[in-house]
Amino acid sequence: MSMRLPTALGAAAATWLVAACLQAPLALAQTTPAAPAAITDQDISDAYIYLFGRLLVTRQQQLDFKDGLQWNTLHHRKPGAVAWANPNLDVAYSEAWVGIDENSCTLVSVPKVVDRYYTVQFLNGWGETLANINEREFPKHPDGEFAVCLKDAKVSLPAGTQRIDVPARTLRVLSRVELGKDWSEAERLQHQFTMRPSGSPKLPEVPQTLMFAAGQLPGVEAFDSATVALQEPDINPGMETQQANVRAIAAAIADPAERARIDKSIRTVAFANIAKASPLMGHGTAKNGWARPATSGVYGNDFLTRTLVNYGGIWANNQKEVVYYRGTLDDQGQPLQSTQSYSVTFPADQLPDTLANYYWSITVTDSKTFLVLPNPLNRFSLNDQADLKYNPDGSLTLYFAPEQPKDAPQGNWLPTQPGHNYRMIFRFYGPKNGAVSGDYYPPVIKRS
Repeated sequence: MSMRLPTALGAAAATWLVAACLQAPLALAQTTPAAPAAITDQDISDAYIYLFGRLLVTRQQQLDFKDGLQWNTLHHRKPGAVAWANPNLDVAYSEAWVGIDENSCTLVSVPKVVDRYYTVQFLNGWGETLANINEREFPKHPDGEFAVCLKDAKVSLPAGTQRIDVPARTLRVLSRVELGKDWSEAERLQHQFTMRPSGSPKLPEVPQTLMFAAGQLPGVEAFDSATVALQEPDINPGMETQQANVRAIAAAIADPAERARIDKSIRTVAFANIAKASPLMGHGTAKNGWARPATSGVYGNDFLTRTLVNYGGIWANNQKEVVYYRGTLDDQGQPLQSTQSYSVTFPADQLPDTLANYYWSITVTDSKTFLVLPNPLNRFSLNDQADLKYNPDGSLTLYFAPEQPKDAPQGNWLPTQPGHNYRMIFRFYGPKNGAVSGDYYPPVIKRS
């Protein structure tokens, strides 16, 4: 789907406001003034999609602080104890919100981690990944002391500290440590990641924007939060027009009739555009019932993809760290149904291990709430650490079904639940080969 970036709305609105403030010459007084350019359905759709991506972040920020997160302090989660859309349940997560300014950085201590995936990811208030701390980004300084600083901040740091400059005062942090087979060791390492401010930063207020249920699309009320939401700078070039459009619409809805018209446009045109773009996560590609986004974590001017990723899997990292595939259709081209049984078979020469330097995993999540499906085994993913059994020819078959299929090894089966239609999320951490080039797509999801 190609989203048109409107260019005339901001200029037209400004021209109209200037004209309204000037005394027209008498000779022109009898001339009917030109009406301001109407806000079109496409303008409304683009502005709504742009703004909604930011509101998804502020919604989660409000939930995080309500849940007990504190500024500049890592909160260590028990494995699996996260509630946002599409979590990776193969890692021990630690979370924080960071506030920095011209006089204070956030100091991060990273333990030595051997033969286990880890990263400390920093995102801004739009869901853009700004930095990662790991041995891939800092091969000469993979552990020890780091300082995350506002760009150009004048701060004295302890000797031996690796400085990382970022263009944002507010950051969302996710530290991930691969669980592997030894969860106790992963948790031990997890708790050795710490952070603290170097000084006394002026902490920002948590934006009080519209709250809405997970998987819900708000209507015109989204623009009631526009002024607060847009206080967070968007680091990407070319977004000034979209921001001007958002502000123009936020002003226009003061008129009840215009508010009703814009709400109708959102619920018809914008919602339809989101539904049309969702199967490919914006400008992505698809094959075998699996879609791959064109980008993740770093979006440039692709605000459509950014919003869709924030909606369906907030806090996505960049594709150097992880590549995501989303499975939604079976071999008959039908959406995955909760009452059906499915299998995916990887040929012996295309096993998932060949596409990841670290590990791979598949989860299933509710297609409406994007949360994992409860099941009696409390098993929420299949990965390279599972007790997998390979076929005699070396291929690997994974099963997704409400009941364990006949002849399916239990370690190869991920239980699903009737009443919860779902999609599959396939992750490759430290992607390589076809997962990097984009040539690879997982095999078809076969209905049994």
